[in-house]
Amino acid sequence: QVQLVESGGGLVQAGGSLRLSCAASGRTFRRYSMGWFRQAPGKERDFVAAFSWSGSSTSYADSVKGRFTISRDNAKNTVYLQMNSLKPEDTAVYYCAAANRVAVTPLSIDREYDYWGQGTQVSVSS
Repeated sequence: QVQLVESGGGLVQAGGSLRLSCAASGRTFRRYSMGWFRQAPGKERDFVAAFSWSGSSTSYADSVKGRFTISRDNAKNTVYLQMNSLKPEDTAVYYCAAANRVAVTPLSIDREYDYWGQGTQVSVSS
């Protein structure tokens, strides 16, 4: 089992940047497929970005391509989401997720993930 704790959220003006971190417990962190999702008020949870199990492949939602970058540091058991050129429509609670499976391609559907963090709020003002 793995526990996930997100941090790094906050309030930023449009055009600004934030870096979210997701610290994972457990010694088998590198065996998990990792992803980021977000949920805006009154909306469903949406896929943002993900790694394949090996970490060699990434996937992004069209709305964040070219602006967001997912990365991981296995030595620190941490996954990051660098968010640049933020827009008001990026405002949401951001969740880190882990899937205990060997996924050749990044997982973009939330029900494919087994563990979730508590979320961190990102608010972008216009």
